[in-house]
Amino acid sequence: MEDILNSIIKFFTVTLGNLNWGFLSEQFSNLDLRLLLEQLVYDEKSPLIFSSGLFMCMFAVFIVIYTMLKKKSLARTLFVVAFSYYFYYKSSGFYFFLIAIVTCSDYVIADVMAHMRSRAGRKCMVALSLIIDLGLLGYFKYTNFFGQLWSDLSGAPWHNLEIFLPVGISFFTFQSLSYTIDVYRRKIQPVDNLLDYAFYVSFFPQLVAGPIVRASDFIPQMYRPIKVTREMLGLGFWFVITGLFKKAVISDYISVNFVERVFDTPMQFSGLENLLGAYGYGLQIYCDFSGYSDMAIGLALLMGFRFNINFNNPYKAVSITDFWHRWHISLSTWLRDYLYISLGGNRKGRLRQYLNLFVTMLLGGLWHGASLNFVMWGALHGIALVVHKMWMGITAGAKWVNSRWWRALMVLVTFHFVIFAWLLFRNADVTCKGLFLAGDWGNLGVMLTQIFTNFHPELFVDVLTSYWHVFSLIVLGYVLHFVPDRFSQRCKRAFVRMPVIVYALVLIVVIVAIIQVKTSEIQPFIYFQF
Repeated sequence: MEDILNSIIKFFTVTLGNLNWGFLSEQFSNLDLRLLLEQLVYDEKSPLIFSSGLFMCMFAVFIVIYTMLKKKSLARTLFVVAFSYYFYYKSSGFYFFLIAIVTCSDYVIADVMAHMRSRAGRKCMVALSLIIDLGLLGYFKYTNFFGQLWSDLSGAPWHNLEIFLPVGISFFTFQSLSYTIDVYRRKIQPVDNLLDYAFYVSFFPQLVAGPIVRASDFIPQMYRPIKVTREMLGLGFWFVITGLFKKAVISDYISVNFVERVFDTPMQFSGLENLLGAYGYGLQIYCDFSGYSDMAIGLALLMGFRFNINFNNPYKAVSITDFWHRWHISLSTWLRDYLYISLGGNRKGRLRQYLNLFVTMLLGGLWHGASLNFVMWGALHGIALVVHKMWMGITAGAKWVNSRWWRALMVLVTFHFVIFAWLLFRNADVTCKGLFLAGDWGNLGVMLTQIFTNFHPELFVDVLTSYWHVFSLIVLGYVLHFVPDRFSQRCKRAFVRMPVIVYALVLIVVIVAIIQVKTSEIQPFIYFQF
């Protein structure tokens, strides 16, 4: 840990040495202390996110104190829990009490359940955990959705309640549920005390937007001596830097300067521009969410903890099944292990397997948001998974399905299916009238109409010329995504072997790039709403 602290001090010495101190001192003299303090108070219009300058400064102070507490386990745990709760307060205000409710209830439930011999008693306790966690999630996220759905189906009036949606509630409730369910299944033993469990649930790198970290993966690391190796330091900076670049350079820039314009007013753009906007949104949502996950993984590594990878080049998938092995892996495996298998998985016949797949993805879509377009998006992916399972049964043993040309074709088909599904995810406006879906499908219908009836390919050169900076980043993003895995792994290993001063210089370059392309307002992460 001494080496790591020296490396961190050296890093910040180099970084600060590259700053214009004359400019900073001039700005500091004009600072109003009150305005500075306001930055530390919750502001719903400016949640604390990893790509903000405020968080970078706070984390720099945090990691120094964290390292100084390396030999004081209790003090370090208290410090991290306190910082994590403050981090959530900066994201959702005083709703941080929800984490405390989930933490205390599931800790007590798991502890009681672990000492029960009766299977029926343990079932009652895990059911209580489900009721509390899903009850909180249901109230804050789905009350108005189901109320409006009931109103549409029955004709009874419904007035939406003013319910604040706390950031990341879907993530920390699912994470806590993995703990109680695993204790119920006798896969893990309960933690030693409430403070340790609070550390696990509230650990700030993954608190508000994942990855959903399993108790079986994280809790054993809590009881080992904290050790940040040279490799972990390098990997930590690699993930933080690449995540920052994905989110704050690529995703935010193409979103503000092209994608959002097209999706908000598709009728004002040609079919060509709408199609390019769809490709842009596919890259935007990937860079946004995977960028956050990369930063979370990197920050955890700098603190001595390892998270499993959450994205693995999902647009290289050769099938929709392969896509869900690569996209938001922590959620897809959670749904598989705690929902799909609990429904029976593939153990009760082929038809039941298909139904279980469909229901799992349907509920996975609902997890993403309280709207019918998310449900339909999940249903669409569920149908695609079922079709792929059927196709695998038909082509089992065929050699041509493993040929290069067929796999390349399947990557192309899968990619365009996913892009089409993103249009439904992002832009549909669907309601229920009786037992039927209604509505004009929002801008989704307009975009599809423009693409198929008003394409205008002759505008291609003019569009590229007008938005050359946007499409340069889009092309760069997709090229980096589709480079061979061997090349990207070599780049990662080469970066890790570099001196710490190189980490500082690369981070400075990325920060300068962010400053050059940033908008006037911080762009929140897309998955904050989930």
